Amino acid sequence: MDFFIRPIQEEDAADLNAIRRMDGVFENLLAIQSERLDGTTDYIESLSDRDFVFVAETKVGFDSLVIGCASLAIRPQLRERHRADFGIMVHRDYQRKGVGKALMEKLIDLADNWLLIKRIDLTVLADNHGAIALYKRMGFEIEATLRCAVVKHGRYADELLMARLHGV
Repeated sequence: MDFFIRPIQEEDAADLNAIRRMDGVFENLLAIQSERLDGTTDYIESLSDRDFVFVAETKVGFDSLVIGCASLAIRPQLRERHRADFGIMVHRDYQRKGVGKALMEKLIDLADNWLLIKRIDLTVLADNHGAIALYKRMGFEIEATLRCAVVKHGRYADELLMARLHGV
C-alpha cells in the first residue's frame, strides 16, 4: 500500500474529523460520534510550537485521503520539557497495514534525534490489544493500569499508561 507522511495542514480537518467519528476508531479514542468539524478545525488552529503532528495520506482514485494522524506534544512545564505525550489514530480501512508504525517511527525519530525527548507517554484502552502490541514493538512499556478510566459501550473500561524512555 502506498502512502506518505507529512505535517498536518488546516485542509486535513474534514478527513481527520471523519476518522475520529468512525466505527472501529472512536471507541478506542476519547471521542464520540457527534463531534463536529469545527472542533477538529479548532484543534489544528490551536497547535503550538510544542506540538508536532503528522498525517499519513494516500491516493484514492484522483483524490487524496488522510488515513492516519499521530501527535507528539511536549510538556509545557520547564522541568518536564524532556517529556512528551503521544496520540495516534488510523482510518479503520487502513489499520494493520503499516500506517501506525510509520507514523510512530516518524515521531520517535523526531523525539530522539531532534528534540532530545527522554520520555514519551501514552494511554491506551486495556482491551486494544493490537495497539498495545504495536506500542510494545516500538519500545513502550506498561507502567500502570488506570481502572474504570473511561466509558466504552456503556461500561467502565481500564486504560493503560505506557511510556518509552530513550537511552535507558
